[in-house]
Amino acid sequence: MTGHRELLLADAGEAARLAAFLGRQLRWDRTAAARLQADGDVVAVFTRPARFEVLAVRPSRLREPVTGLDVTVSAGELLEAVDEAAGRVTVPAAVTGPPWAGLLPPRGGWRPLTEVAHDAVRSAAEAVVAEFRERTERLAPGERTRAALDALAQELWSRTLPGTPLPLRAVHAAHALGFLGPGAPARVVAGGSWLRLRTAIGSIAVRRTGPPGLSVTPR
Repeated sequence: MTGHRELLLADAGEAARLAAFLGRQLRWDRTAAARLQADGDVVAVFTRPARFEVLAVRPSRLREPVTGLDVTVSAGELLEAVDEAAGRVTVPAAVTGPPWAGLLPPRGGWRPLTEVAHDAVRSAAEAVVAEFRERTERLAPGERTRAALDALAQELWSRTLPGTPLPLRAVHAAHALGFLGPGAPARVVAGGSWLRLRTAIGSIAVRRTGPPGLSVTPR
């Protein structure tokens, strides 16, 4: 795949929402990559928000079906290639993908675990962020080291969303990326070694046993 393939999104609003998602992703990692997959009337954009140990999946409806698209690109170049007014995206040239891009969640075989009200998911995200800030402020200045903050974040984000096995890092990532819009409840589903938080806007997938040693300090 050499890039420069054109995707016609369903409308200008769809283009604006994709651009907003990419902008939030780049806030966490200016060098982020994005993997695009399309084989029909939806293009799925996968990213890995830095510090969260999760994968974000943002689907966008297409005006015209696309077949056989599967490419990893620079998220920054992809954002620059979104023409919001025209509802169009010109796919950038492919880049060498990071390791996560070769290990995506399964496309099918997901089984439902539970539904959680939108307000409950948002409240869980806001509560744990507030606890992180409050406990950070209690630390003496000399104790606020990167190692101490990462250890605190690991403790908090390893907790689970009440009534589910989903770690709160997935909930916070959904909140930070704008996936917790008002409306329908979020769904927690499982597939193989993955758990997934699905909302009407996008989804966050997390492996039950992720790689060690990654920083997950909240912002």
